[in-house]
Amino acid sequence: MQDAIDALRGRGLSRIESAATADELEAARIDLLGRKGEVTALLRGLKDVPADERPAAGAALNRLKLELTDAFAARERDLRGAGEAVTGLDLTLPGAAPVPLGTAHPLLTVLEEICDIFYGLGYDRGDGPEVELDYYNFTALNFPDDHPARDIQDTFFLSDKTLLRTQTSPVQVRVMEQVTPPLAYVFPGRVYRNENADASHSSEFFQIEGLCVDREISLVDLRQTVDAFVERFFGAGFETRFRPHFFPFTEPSVEVDMQCVKCGGKGCGVCGQTGWLEIMGAGMVHPRVFAAAGYDEDAYTGFAFGMGIDRIAMLKYGVDDIRLLYENDLRFLNQFRGVL
Repeated sequence: MQDAIDALRGRGLSRIESAATADELEAARIDLLGRKGEVTALLRGLKDVPADERPAAGAALNRLKLELTDAFAARERDLRGAGEAVTGLDLTLPGAAPVPLGTAHPLLTVLEEICDIFYGLGYDRGDGPEVELDYYNFTALNFPDDHPARDIQDTFFLSDKTLLRTQTSPVQVRVMEQVTPPLAYVFPGRVYRNENADASHSSEFFQIEGLCVDREISLVDLRQTVDAFVERFFGAGFETRFRPHFFPFTEPSVEVDMQCVKCGGKGCGVCGQTGWLEIMGAGMVHPRVFAAAGYDEDAYTGFAFGMGIDRIAMLKYGVDDIRLLYENDLRFLNQFRGVL
């Protein structure tokens, strides 16, 4: 890994220094630091680094990212200065009639921020179809035939065997059918449920689920993962707790609460005076799900978790109505310009 980091440092700095225009510099930035850039690819590859070498490799990658960022800023200043010397004008000043610029949608920003956190924990990213088979959405996840979620009052069926997925959990089974443990994945995506829209519900929304499978995985590993996510996303100092629950695809199952981000656990209107906010469901993967995916349920254990990206975004930015995130009202969306 260190050899790859050193090679990328030399190659990246050389490309930045050789950029002759702002467009070339921006193209270099995307290739090196973009979401699909070379640095991100190395970050995702941390999961393949031996555990004892992973902290040093992660620190070296962070230093490389900062070094490249500083190099981009310095080269941008050089190019700006060269333009002023030739024309006597600051070419970076806006025109007389500036064109309004767009901004990243808060849901997309939260989704990518969550994924980045789990990339740093060694997770990969999986995806699956939104039009899903009943088998993957329900049967392979241990839903009985008479489960209420199979009713048309809850699910958008397209035929007897196809539907709009109600969760991103089907991707877990699809990935397990193709990947041999150990594995760690997150699955972000859009899901659909037959619900009336109100301040806290929508017929379409975003979820992100996680799956970790290996030998001797336990609830302790799940708890540590949840705590690491909460600390990195919301900041230090927020306690979490597990409450017993039931999900067909996990056993045991838990609901995960964290201290209210508004009142810090003292009790307020946001948390219903309890001091706690429910943020995700989780648990140990049910042996029947392993059997459906072709895993030896006696050899492997794993945990899974899922949360609504919409709800996380509402907590992070103090949004009190989920419909605001989907109405494309620029008066609302422009509030996030320069914040995300």
